[in-house]
Amino acid sequence: MSIKNMALPRILLIDDNETRRQQVKTVLQFMEYEVETAKVSNYASSINEGGQIWGIFVGDGLDKQAAVIRDIVEGANNIPLILLVEKGSGLQVSTAVSNSVLQVLEWPFTYPSLKLISDKLSVFNLQSQVIVDRRGHERRSSSIDRLKGNSPAIVTIRKLIGQVAESDATVLILGESGTGKEVIARALHEASCRGSRLFVPINCGAIPGELLESELFGHEKGAFTGALSSRQGRFELAEGGTLFLDEIGDMPMSMQVKLLRVLQERTFERVGSNKTLHCDVRIIAATHRHLEREIKENRFREDLFYRLNVFPIEVPPLRDRAEDIPVLVKDIITRLEASSHASVRLSNPSLAALMQHRWPGNVRELANLIERLAIIYPKGLVDVADLPEKFQHYEIPAEIIIDKDETGSDQTDQSGQMEKIGSNPDNFPAALTQLPEQGMDLKEYLNVMEGDLIRQALNECNGVVAHAARLLNMRRTTLVEKLRKYDLQR
Repeated sequence: MSIKNMALPRILLIDDNETRRQQVKTVLQFMEYEVETAKVSNYASSINEGGQIWGIFVGDGLDKQAAVIRDIVEGANNIPLILLVEKGSGLQVSTAVSNSVLQVLEWPFTYPSLKLISDKLSVFNLQSQVIVDRRGHERRSSSIDRLKGNSPAIVTIRKLIGQVAESDATVLILGESGTGKEVIARALHEASCRGSRLFVPINCGAIPGELLESELFGHEKGAFTGALSSRQGRFELAEGGTLFLDEIGDMPMSMQVKLLRVLQERTFERVGSNKTLHCDVRIIAATHRHLEREIKENRFREDLFYRLNVFPIEVPPLRDRAEDIPVLVKDIITRLEASSHASVRLSNPSLAALMQHRWPGNVRELANLIERLAIIYPKGLVDVADLPEKFQHYEIPAEIIIDKDETGSDQTDQSGQMEKIGSNPDNFPAALTQLPEQGMDLKEYLNVMEGDLIRQALNECNGVVAHAARLLNMRRTTLVEKLRKYDLQR
């Protein structure tokens, strides 16, 4: 089996017409797909050899198409199918076949019509991504599983998702950039009764205002310069599912009026058309802006705000839930291992440094850092000195440095057994200014020093562990563990 370029989406083209097969393959490769071709007699091996297929194009006669589609649906369910039909053939696609087909494409086709299908494939596959875990098993990724953390804020968000998911109420997600607003939107969609339909995202701030109307509502052929064919908008693509309006606060005022009408009446028209279309779409919006402030400054419509703000969910910045950082780091590393086999480990002191950072880029900034560390230190251990310079000025609590060695495990000798101080503490002086000629066991020396300092602290505090822990700048529970480790009496 040849090595595939896994960076490109994979398309399977099944067609006995050699000329058409080659022409369709050329266009799809130009659109940056990895295209594998097969004939009706030998396509099964291409499906079964592994790797995610974004879509299957089926050509040739309609009788063969029906048989191929039936076999594919039975053997490889949930793969989008595109039917190639000769233009002007007058053939009608039966209901049994059309229920399994994402799109019927007339041949010869135009580039805009193929681009429309490409957009649908992207939306479909983003909504139903499949990832491979470290054991080699395929599993569907769940956005609710990506809401990692045990902080009160994240627990509350999970509860809110459960409360609103089953309704069709419009949800407004508020939070800084990089906090994971789209992850929450996807989790809400997957938990709803619309979870089996498409989740269609659109970034309202990334599309110029003059093009946003066409992106949302679609357009008819000739509606404006460059409109060479009719095109569906995001509302039509999301029919029966969920439309996620990201960065709604960046939407131009002129578009806010038109969006408000759609939310009120659930109808719209394509650009260049006077035909009214009805829509059944659940709306989830998100923004990093303070919309009430935007209203006062006349940059956002107050009536649209109240239409969107039916069920608000506020996402806290990462700096306000620093206790979730170890869990997030572990999850990011796990996903890196699953997707690219990259891995890295972080020492406890380095995690402590990360927990003190302000994280202006939030979870996105954290994920980028971990990915960068995995590239620089593949499968290695990252300590504070290995972090970027801005993380190295934080003060690391003493108990974190003393408690754990660089592997994150309790300090042990070579046999793995705990060394007890009390046996021969006089083997070493109280402090060394020069390394002995015969060398020394550094770990045992540090254990002796630590045990001696703990004894002094206990004596100073009349055996009160809490006071001794405060004197040593460590937690009481940590000191209790060390007393047990060194077999010391209070």
